[in-house]
Amino acid sequence: MRLKRTYSSREVAALTGLTARQLQIWDSGGLLSPAIPPHRTEAGGYTERRYTPIELIELMVLADLRRRGFTVHQLHVVLDALKSQFSTRLFEATGGGGAVQLLTDGREIYARTASGEFYNLLKAPGQPYS
Repeated sequence: MRLKRTYSSREVAALTGLTARQLQIWDSGGLLSPAIPPHRTEAGGYTERRYTPIELIELMVLADLRRRGFTVHQLHVVLDALKSQFSTRLFEATGGGGAVQLLTDGREIYARTASGEFYNLLKAPGQPYS
């Protein structure tokens, strides 16, 4: 797949399996907002949301986690924990070369640090697994 500079909501929906409405809800709910938000045009309509390749990959991961049964609230918790505890984005934790790696067993979502510590992001994101 050749990456573009930005992707429209329609392109993101086709690539992720999410609906345009889900993207809109996730944006308004603060889960993941596009780099270029919609804005009103002079004709009275709105432009489409535009997502970067990094946001597209993050949406693919979030869509996959959603299909695996994780709730939108749990996805918020994961993104918040990655940001606050590890100062990293989802993209970096899913193969983007970050110091933290995101893992799941289908029931929980974990972060593994470069030093080998594991954190349960849904239960105790600030405490390493013992």
